[in-house]
Amino acid sequence: STQSSFFRVLTSITMKIIDKINAYLNDTQDGGSSPAAAQTKAPKKPFFSFEYFPPKTDAGVQNLYERIDRMAAYDPMWIDVTWGAGGSTSDLTLEICSTAQNFTGVETMMHLTCTNMPVDKLRSALLQAKESGIQNILALRGDAPRGLQTWEQCEGGFAYAEDLVKFIKAEFGDFFGIAVAGYPECHLESKSKEEDLKHLKAKVDAGADLIITQLFYDVDEFLRFVSDCRDMGITCPILPGIMPIQSYTGFSRMTSFCKTKVPQPVLDALEPIKDDDEAVKSYGVELAIQMSRQLLANGALGIHLYTLNLEKSCSRIIEGLQLGQPDQRRALPWKKSARADRAKEDVRPIFWANRPKSYIARTQSWDEFPNGRWGDARSAAFGDVTHYPSMSKGSGKSVEERLELWGVPSSSQDIYDIFVKYVEGSLTLLPWCENDIQNETSIISYPLVQ
Repeated sequence: STQSSFFRVLTSITMKIIDKINAYLNDTQDGGSSPAAAQTKAPKKPFFSFEYFPPKTDAGVQNLYERIDRMAAYDPMWIDVTWGAGGSTSDLTLEICSTAQNFTGVETMMHLTCTNMPVDKLRSALLQAKESGIQNILALRGDAPRGLQTWEQCEGGFAYAEDLVKFIKAEFGDFFGIAVAGYPECHLESKSKEEDLKHLKAKVDAGADLIITQLFYDVDEFLRFVSDCRDMGITCPILPGIMPIQSYTGFSRMTSFCKTKVPQPVLDALEPIKDDDEAVKSYGVELAIQMSRQLLANGALGIHLYTLNLEKSCSRIIEGLQLGQPDQRRALPWKKSARADRAKEDVRPIFWANRPKSYIARTQSWDEFPNGRWGDARSAAFGDVTHYPSMSKGSGKSVEERLELWGVPSSSQDIYDIFVKYVEGSLTLLPWCENDIQNETSIISYPLVQ
């Protein structure tokens, strides 16, 4: 299609995402428009982007590369990769971003946080990103490392994302495009929405050129947020962050920790199907499509999908919105590198997995429904999600509350007794499992207790 060709030209060289958005606006609106004005009159066809997090295992990383490559066939304007809580995945984030930028042919944005990152480490990470051809950064303050209840500024580091934005600008000028986070329902630590908007404007005034929002499920909240931002004088693009519901347990946990407002009709729709994984996932796709249509109809330029490293739901959403189909027939068996110095590259290993009807193509969503509570370690989505805002605080219980729940076990029998209480339902979480016990466990609960 004409639009696919347009994006392919753009992705043949490294670009700042804000430049891509401006070029997109000029191309689709015959003369262009400011992002703020455009958000009251949507372009002819919206764009979209995907977000991933660094997997916990080497096998998961390899499977994520293959997944990113397949999803890149939909022509997202960019992808981005999160920075683990407390900087715990910094090296892997850089590696994934570099690989995606150079070998997948899709523009890649790297998250960067202030958590446990003194200035020297921040400068080093940005230099490595620049050397890898990465030209886009999502600047965040970050969350507290797992197990800690409050965020603390590290020695020699920054206290706010605004400071990080200023640092990037001072050290690298206009080389990097900078995105920042926005919170339609207000940041958990802000005293008021007014205070939160002032912080957001300070980040934009410091040099940010794009806002990507925290997940939400109430479209009206997002629309009010955009309106408030415009009234505040924020004119840059504001993209809604959409997280498809992948499982009832994950959705409940995520919205609980993030204190996300969930409209009653959504809760009512989920209640009768909450124990049917496939039905929940299908409803998640339908809800995301419905939300996206409403957002786009009200002026959103595009949508940003939090993939949770899974591909089936996001692919169905993009196809359901008629924003793209996987490009199974390529001029070459790979997409061009997004680095300018590799744009003319015409030799690359040919992976048989790229064949449309290969075994891999037929089994690419093998991990959509995890086997067991934690899933398969080979999956890119394996393990608890700790790479998103407010999801890195463990159980959310204070030390005193945890002591009241579990005491201080001093023997194996003490551990057994805690587990028995959990299986019987008198405890709702364990030190090693923060979810309520699942219904299927009732089949074996008696022998477990014995």
